[in-house]
Amino acid sequence: MTIHPRDTDEAPNRDAAEAALKVLRNWALKASVTEVAQLDPAVARLLPGQELGNYPDLSRDYPENFKSDEQYRATLPDLQNGPASLIRGARQLIQHVGISNFRLPIRFHTRDGGDLTLEASITGTVSLEGEKKGINMSRIMRSFYKHADRTFSFEVMATALDDYLSDLNSPDARIQMRFSFPARVNSLRSGLSGYQYYDIALELVDHDGRREEIIHLDYVYSSTCPCSLELSEHARTARGQLATPHSQRSVARISVQVKPGSNCLWYEDLIDHCRRAVPTETQVMVKREDEQAFAELNAANPIFVEDAARLFCEALQQDPRIADFRVVASHQESLHSHDAVSVLTQGPSFVTRSLDPKLFSTLIHRG
Repeated sequence: MTIHPRDTDEAPNRDAAEAALKVLRNWALKASVTEVAQLDPAVARLLPGQELGNYPDLSRDYPENFKSDEQYRATLPDLQNGPASLIRGARQLIQHVGISNFRLPIRFHTRDGGDLTLEASITGTVSLEGEKKGINMSRIMRSFYKHADRTFSFEVMATALDDYLSDLNSPDARIQMRFSFPARVNSLRSGLSGYQYYDIALELVDHDGRREEIIHLDYVYSSTCPCSLELSEHARTARGQLATPHSQRSVARISVQVKPGSNCLWYEDLIDHCRRAVPTETQVMVKREDEQAFAELNAANPIFVEDAARLFCEALQQDPRIADFRVVASHQESLHSHDAVSVLTQGPSFVTRSLDPKLFSTLIHRG
């Protein structure tokens, strides 16, 4: 015998729906509260005038006058500090867990003795042991806010780090602050000046009882291809043909570990190192004489991406305040449809065999 199943996609008409509703109501009137709840608590709504304990009568008005006192707060559930039995997945150490991109106006010292208030994006993380469920992430923010009115330095960051390291009872902790740092720069020949903005991040790491102070700086410059320059000059001299070498906007991300106990390494010092190494920094204020000067400056300093990495390296090696460092350079080609890149490290702090797949795509100057 062949049985043809009923077509479940067929939409019931109103009569069928009313019949089904009658059956459901008749069943619910005879069922226990538990049986209704097991089927679907919403079934209680289908019983006019019936009060079922499984469907609470909740207030829909916001209680503006309600006050949360200490006794009430003690009754609130805290899943993040719950027992290890609540852990989902492997009971494995997590190296970084916390919050990213909470923003604050932060005051910084400058090398000339002034102060600047800048918007900073803060990342704060701790490590989480395998047998702990989680952390109360708001404690990181609260710890940082205690110090938000101070003029920041690595010393102040260390105090904030101590606070949430203690609050969260974690073996390791980190703070990173990102901001855009303005510095006034002069034009090459016209006597004008304007503000250049540098993407900077300060990072303080506490790992196994050892602290590392790290400064990251994105330096934006123009790179003229030495090969293209020579070929252009050959066209001029050999054939009287006008030709221009290709050059492109380029970005180097300089990451340096500050040597413990050394004098202050100012942001401006690191910028100066970059300018001495590769003087073809992109310009802010430009008149015709400045544009001509920039063309001459590029012709006097043609560089491949390998040259850039080594020139930055040489400048950093000469500063006794700098320990380990990393240089990541990207020349965003105007000739090719791809970029030329290089990574150079000194010391163990920044060595890695693997590259972040998105590393070079972040080396884009937003302008």
